[in-house]
Amino acid sequence: MKITDYSPVKSAHQFIVPIGSKNMETKSPAYGKKYHFIGIGGVGTSALAAVLMKEKALVSGSDMQDSVLTERLSAGGAAVKMGHSTTNLPDDIDGVVISAAVRDDNPELLEARRRKIMVYKYAQMLGLVMDRYKGVAIAGTHGKSTTTGWLVHVLQKLGIESNFVVGADITQLGSSSGIGSSEVFIAEACEYDRSFLNLHPQIGIILNIEHDHLDYYSDIGEIVSAFGDFANGIKTDGVLIAGGDDANIAKLLPALRDRHILTFGLKDTFDYSASQIEFFADRTEFTCLNGEKEIGRTSIKLLGEHNVKNALAVIAAAETLGLDGKDVLAVLGEFDGMDRRLMKKAVLNGITIYDDYAHHPTEIKASLKAVRQKYDGRKIFCVFQPHQYSRTRFLLRDFAESFKLADMTIVPDIYFVRDTEKSKSEVNSQVLVDAIKRKGSEAVFIGSFEKICEFLKTNVESGDILITMGAGNVWKIADEYIHWLGKNR
Repeated sequence: MKITDYSPVKSAHQFIVPIGSKNMETKSPAYGKKYHFIGIGGVGTSALAAVLMKEKALVSGSDMQDSVLTERLSAGGAAVKMGHSTTNLPDDIDGVVISAAVRDDNPELLEARRRKIMVYKYAQMLGLVMDRYKGVAIAGTHGKSTTTGWLVHVLQKLGIESNFVVGADITQLGSSSGIGSSEVFIAEACEYDRSFLNLHPQIGIILNIEHDHLDYYSDIGEIVSAFGDFANGIKTDGVLIAGGDDANIAKLLPALRDRHILTFGLKDTFDYSASQIEFFADRTEFTCLNGEKEIGRTSIKLLGEHNVKNALAVIAAAETLGLDGKDVLAVLGEFDGMDRRLMKKAVLNGITIYDDYAHHPTEIKASLKAVRQKYDGRKIFCVFQPHQYSRTRFLLRDFAESFKLADMTIVPDIYFVRDTEKSKSEVNSQVLVDAIKRKGSEAVFIGSFEKICEFLKTNVESGDILITMGAGNVWKIADEYIHWLGKNR
């Protein structure tokens, strides 16, 4: 079955997964249990810890450094310690939860195994929690956090309090997790380490599939196969909502003939599509179709064509949950976005500053295209911090092509995470800068954040756009530069 030959269903409502209310009198299996998180300061682990705390579990944890996330957990009653030590592990705990970044030689992990305490990977515990609910899991190489947060927000605006775990703070909620009164649990599903195979949702969404995490997967075929396994893990009476424009998703569909499938994309051959798309400085407008039926016209605040596709996934999921499409379109444009997802931080001295999580070539292109559409003719400075030496090396050619819409790209040292010392020796930021310049784009390597701030103070002028970009701590440059601008008005 080719995606181009896919016959749209007459209505998503033939696949409806109605929302019910959670039985508030039934205690959670986590009630009164003691869980210790190693790497509790991660976005996902901190969100899951917060969910368990709201389900009346007793939570402790540790991480290498304090953060807003660990402070938030401590304020909520979690016993959080800095640094990793065997003494951090409480007595009589029921389980240890580890983040993907925890190494096998972590002293707390070794102590937990010595004491024969049950050890759960983050995704394993997330799957156990989700199994109690009507699960919605959003997967894909790009757009997971935005689409997950957007769906949570839409349901909330329409009176449905979902339970959720997202990989970033929802701007309007100021949180990446929540416990609600409905039986819906919405979660971001990450493909690294095949962790999303621990989730068995009622509704599974695959936004797109591309090369990534090549420190774990051998090639794109293996990645596509993992997403196929995720699709097959959706409950048998559930629904797969899939990005129709994506060539790699098309490879999955022939093996999923017996599944309930809804597609979305920009072509009218998909179950959910967008037409008459118009980009404005402050919004994007489009008409949404379900098959041949026009649901209506809507306006969204988020920039870029990629967010039109994300919006279609949200609409498809919301209608599949039984909501009226016109009601969904009416609130879709009230969503402000996610923390660090092309987030406008400030406008000072005529300079507009954005911060963005993009760390994959496709994401970089999409973000820069969205900003260029909004600010055509203005100079764009992009500070891009590569995330992982292995990703930088594997995708070097694609990275080099990604910055053509930026007038100047500044690259600091690569953010070191989940890499080996051998990986560090195989590539560096200067190699990336040289590759970008060979493609005709302006780029410079400046290793330290402090020196980058000095460069920005000298070179960025009124009317220019600055974007800090990457999955590491590059946001600190935006914050420092904004602080300096505020003092030098």
